[in-house]
Amino acid sequence: MHILVLSNLEDPHAQHVANALSMSGVIVNYLCTRSFPTDIQISWQPDEQVGFLTLPDRQRLNLQDIHKVFWRNFCVPHIPDLKDGNLQAIAYSDTMSVLRTLLQADPDMWVNSWQAYQFHKEKPLQLSKVKQLGVPIPATLISNDPEKISEFSRLHKAIFKPVYGGTHTQLVTESHLDPERLNSVLKLSPVTIQAYIPGTNIRSYVIGDNVYSAEIRSNALDFREDEASQLIPVEIPEYVHQQCLAIMQALMLKWTAIDWRLQPTGEYIFLEANPSPMFIYFENQTGFPITQKLVQLLMS
Repeated sequence: MHILVLSNLEDPHAQHVANALSMSGVIVNYLCTRSFPTDIQISWQPDEQVGFLTLPDRQRLNLQDIHKVFWRNFCVPHIPDLKDGNLQAIAYSDTMSVLRTLLQADPDMWVNSWQAYQFHKEKPLQLSKVKQLGVPIPATLISNDPEKISEFSRLHKAIFKPVYGGTHTQLVTESHLDPERLNSVLKLSPVTIQAYIPGTNIRSYVIGDNVYSAEIRSNALDFREDEASQLIPVEIPEYVHQQCLAIMQALMLKWTAIDWRLQPTGEYIFLEANPSPMFIYFENQTGFPITQKLVQLLMS
């Protein structure tokens, strides 16, 4: 059995999954998309539905012989600098077109797929899709309109974060709402602003039909900033278990980590579903068999 890991060689989670697969008798190779087209060759014949991949070590793989691909991270391809900017743009577009073709030719082969990643990249769309399932989400505004941002902040104790992601959550303060500052910042990009949800952080890892949840005890607004946070395994209600499975299906995921905010009332509020979550620390702290289930999913 041959499985690819979409990642660079330095990523510890990619290494962890690759090692676990190798110990299970799987042949594993890395596919770092930054190396295409300079050091990797891809060939695709739409009429025959066949393709070939030549890796930097010159190993050639028939795409039909690859059982699964584990998506850890997608690297932007490196296009050598060209003096002609138009040719540079054409080279980049052609390169990305071939990569997108490879990533979408057989969605069942990917864990997770290109389509699943589009939901993650467009977080407002992800929130909207989950809301349509009947799952509660925070009051949310995505905007670059200073008046709308100020109005929302008067109605709610609020937090803000990038629309796309890339940095940690912060509380909205009076200094953030200074008209001059707000006008200046919002001319650069829109922002996601949400009502602050009091309560406890819960993370649920969903792999196939398996759901593993833990409370994340932390005093930080964003627990990712807290190295002293504690992970306590918890049993979530059956209806939340079913919501986890429904969210995964609706977002076209095969595995994910779902972040919840558990209110003092007992209501679970959806925050985000990550298609390529880090999990080693979580697994070590809780004992949940995430690696084992992930390997089984990739080998199935």
